Amino acid sequence: MTKVLYVHAKGGPPVGYALPRVAARSAVHLLALSDLPAGTAADAAELCASVVVRGDTDEHDLVELITSRAREVGADAVITFSEYAVVAVAEASRLLGLRGAGPAAASARDKRLMRAAWERHGIPQPRFRAVATARELRSAADELACPLLLKAAWSAGSTAHQIIEGPADVPDAWERSHAVMTESARLGYAELHVGGAGEDFIVEEIVTGCAGEWFDGAGWGDYVSVEGVVVDGVFRPVCLSGRMPTVAPFTERAGITPAAVGTGAQTRIVELARRAVEALGLENCGTHTEIKLGADGRMWVIETAARFGGAMTVPQIEQVFGLDLVAIFTDQLLGRPAGWPSRALTPADADGAAGSLVVLAVDGAGAPWPRRHLWDSASVIRSAPVGAGSTLSVVRESSLPDGTPVPVYDPAAGANTMAGLCLLSADRPQTVIRDFTALVDALPRILPTDVTEEVRA
Repeated sequence: MTKVLYVHAKGGPPVGYALPRVAARSAVHLLALSDLPAGTAADAAELCASVVVRGDTDEHDLVELITSRAREVGADAVITFSEYAVVAVAEASRLLGLRGAGPAAASARDKRLMRAAWERHGIPQPRFRAVATARELRSAADELACPLLLKAAWSAGSTAHQIIEGPADVPDAWERSHAVMTESARLGYAELHVGGAGEDFIVEEIVTGCAGEWFDGAGWGDYVSVEGVVVDGVFRPVCLSGRMPTVAPFTERAGITPAAVGTGAQTRIVELARRAVEALGLENCGTHTEIKLGADGRMWVIETAARFGGAMTVPQIEQVFGLDLVAIFTDQLLGRPAGWPSRALTPADADGAAGSLVVLAVDGAGAPWPRRHLWDSASVIRSAPVGAGSTLSVVRESSLPDGTPVPVYDPAAGANTMAGLCLLSADRPQTVIRDFTALVDALPRILPTDVTEEVRA
């Protein structure tokens, strides 16, 4: 029987979703680089032939840890769905002679390498500069057209983003972004293989999107993600996911599958994603490519990743299109025939729609809630104002325990300040937009007030 070493770290589709699907295709040995979510450890013990929790191994020993464990269990493939472990797993797979993202994996992780590769290949993207010091950031602010967006080169989840309106904003933006990356590392949301990754940044011009020219209906954000896979160096698109407008500066609020764009527009978007992915030289990996949509058909590639989309993107695709990406990708890494679609799937191929909503303590316009509240999943499910044909659930693995105070939204910390993650199924994409819009407005009325905080105030 085949054996897979599953490397778990934070991020990606919930391990409670992905692990059983890998286990259905092969014997699984689990190497946990971060703590398993509450309630998952018992399931992992039943599903896996072995479970090893990482000790205090630093980033210099991580590839050796993965390769030695893979050799111990006789792994035929090493798999991860975490952004933070992609580079280490790719390098370990290369050393083991197994299929993986390949030596170019860092180019789909380090935004400096990514943007440089796209520049060489003429891929449309925002003008940018790599910056490693406050002085370099000041020089970039003089060279580029403000406003600018400062972001960490190895970050994910919109963390450490800072908008720079002019050179005077540079010192505070630089200090704040560094502080957020330090806190993200403490929480486990940081690159696991590259030492000092929290010191690497890029700054880019902010391009103007125009959702109204692309989507069939209102309420959509001005960018999409192209979900796909690379098979022996060839990009294979799966589908498009849409978004609701981000919360300032650019924190994602909700993802919707499928994206309600027309066939002609989708063809153009997919072709740009193909160029962007293939410019990086990846070998065998999932891909998640974000593209900004502008007026008059203009597009810019924002970033890509050598893994599938995070949060509930993968479960949404399975629900809507009937494609188990985790199982298919496991087959691919094991050298079996993999049932990828022959083309990018469209809304016409979908059975309904699905979306996931990140609960942040801001209203629909991005303004902070006037009061502090406690997270309570039962209240959300019971009182959410969704349509009669829609079904809402809470992804407990990705949500705070009930009774926990909802964090105050921090624009620089992005998704680090989320309280919960909700999953919705509906008849069509526009219904998901409508239901989530109503839910965002209703959350301060649904969730109980944090009386303790009010007394302190």
